[in-house]
Amino acid sequence: MYNLFLVSLVIIVYLLVTISLYIFQRSLLYHPAENNYSGDKLTVNIEKVKITTEDDIELLAWYHNKDIKKYKTILYLHGNAGSLENRIHKINHFKDMNINFLLIAWRGFNGNLGKPTEQGLYQDAKSAVKWLMNKGISEDNIIIYGESLGTGVATEISQKKNFAGVILESPFTSMIAAGKSKYPIFPIKLLLKDKYESDKKIKNIMSPILVMHGEADKIVPFWMGEKIFQMANEPKYSYFSKYDDHMMEFNDELINSIKSFLESLN
Repeated sequence: MYNLFLVSLVIIVYLLVTISLYIFQRSLLYHPAENNYSGDKLTVNIEKVKITTEDDIELLAWYHNKDIKKYKTILYLHGNAGSLENRIHKINHFKDMNINFLLIAWRGFNGNLGKPTEQGLYQDAKSAVKWLMNKGISEDNIIIYGESLGTGVATEISQKKNFAGVILESPFTSMIAAGKSKYPIFPIKLLLKDKYESDKKIKNIMSPILVMHGEADKIVPFWMGEKIFQMANEPKYSYFSKYDDHMMEFNDELINSIKSFLESLN
């Protein structure tokens, strides 16, 4: 009788946790309120602009126009947590490169209205591409840069396009695989609303691609970045760091890898 009670209790707890995972999954995936801003000061000039999506949400973005006629433009798609300010230490390095950039904040982030979802983020990124093209920047002069969760968005919007290049920093194969690595005893594939299946899309990217990942990544397993690189079409390049965690260090080696990739696109 006691054993039956224990089994019943375990089943009930399991079902309750499963239901909670389903209901609160987007709160577990998206963290707009998380702020790891360390007080970095902008050393590159930016213009704060608003980009309107097709469903009429205004997105805050930072735009740096060095020379759109002479240089290519990076569209930077950030990860699942924090604000644009959390990326200052990265974009400061862009001033030393012959590049323009547009860094957008997702819906629900940085004070933007709306709630983040997979389809919503795809729409945000596509609206940013459209905004750049309305500035007179052609598709083949745009480089899509995805960071962490942003790699899933970058992969989606880069399929069968003529972008100048694609950069994936700490990419995952799919949110299903990432979820299974965190919650192995739960039916993640059945529960998950936002799947971001990059492994099914990477072969559809014909642009040159740079994959960057740290072997010490505790959030997205390094093997995922390796697999994405293996599946990518040529021309492809990699920067794999032995000691980097999920938030990769923008040291000389990484910066030089980005610079070399940008130079290869000219």
